[in-house]
Amino acid sequence: MKTPRDLGYRMPAEWAPHQATWLSWPHKEASWPGKLDAVLPVYAQAVAALARSEPVHINVNDAAMEARARALLAAAGATGAIQFHRFPTNDAWCRDHGAIFLVRDEEPKLAAVDWDFNAWGGKYPPYDLDDEIPRQMAAYLDAICFQGGMVLEGGSIDVDGAGLLLTTEQCLLNPNRNPQFSRATIEARLRNFLGVEKVLWLGEGIVGDDTDGHIDDIARFVAPATVLAAVEEDPQDENYHLLQENLRRLQLMTDLQGRPLTVLSLPMPPPVVHDGQRLPASHANFYIGNRVVLLPTFGGASDARAAALLQRCFPDRAIVGLDCTDVVWGLGAWHCLTQQVPAVADREPVGASSQG
Repeated sequence: MKTPRDLGYRMPAEWAPHQATWLSWPHKEASWPGKLDAVLPVYAQAVAALARSEPVHINVNDAAMEARARALLAAAGATGAIQFHRFPTNDAWCRDHGAIFLVRDEEPKLAAVDWDFNAWGGKYPPYDLDDEIPRQMAAYLDAICFQGGMVLEGGSIDVDGAGLLLTTEQCLLNPNRNPQFSRATIEARLRNFLGVEKVLWLGEGIVGDDTDGHIDDIARFVAPATVLAAVEEDPQDENYHLLQENLRRLQLMTDLQGRPLTVLSLPMPPPVVHDGQRLPASHANFYIGNRVVLLPTFGGASDARAAALLQRCFPDRAIVGLDCTDVVWGLGAWHCLTQQVPAVADREPVGASSQG
């Protein structure tokens, strides 16, 4: 049976043009205990920023949830192409439960991969509704849908669109994901289903990350073979040594031609603690839209430094910093909450209508 790679499909980089961004509206109180009402207006601001740049698709559970979402978006001044879908979810983390999209030059140009989803190693049941979302997204977009055949969350990988994929050993080799598969088997599946050439492995994720070390909190591609690496500058901080080890690994890595990666240091924010729990606050959890970059900010001096670095990396995009001090109580931020749908040549965005 031919794989997506055999058929010429590949996963584009996040900064490649999108036909849309897809999200799942937050509704699970247990994900933000005591803070969901504070999170939703900030979330609506993020949607408003994206909708100025590209169509936005949002999963909602029912008419009542859609009505609440519309009211919050109106209050945030959201305009543009926003489309709601009655695709019920268990939670809001569309990066992890959504489809991962691929493109190729020949028709059909758009494809989706439906990876198995087990709520980060079975931590947060039920997750049956979330596991259905990729097929629903693919069907709506009229995209061919491949079964990935292993547990994989979108936040556990990052690609540069030129053959490289970044991930972590802590996550992809965790026995709570795919204990039946070796590292070599997992690498082969990533190559065959995402069209990448080389898998680059970092070690551990940051403290407080319940996803077992997702890459999108620690290292992100911003151009081919160019990585922003989260670096903790305080040697007394519990993230210091693990991020130094990841930085060391990145500095030894090479691209497909054997050239060293370009590695840029992205500062970590000050620790964010709630109810005695260290939260996985990181500026690396940014999301790259067509004309904006959504940057998680946390009220410290690192906010401006991270924004300036991202502005140098993406000079043609507006850097939109949004306070994630409450959002990260859910143990994620903007990248975790979004999923890009890449644009394909000679194809209009599907089905987005104006918010109102």
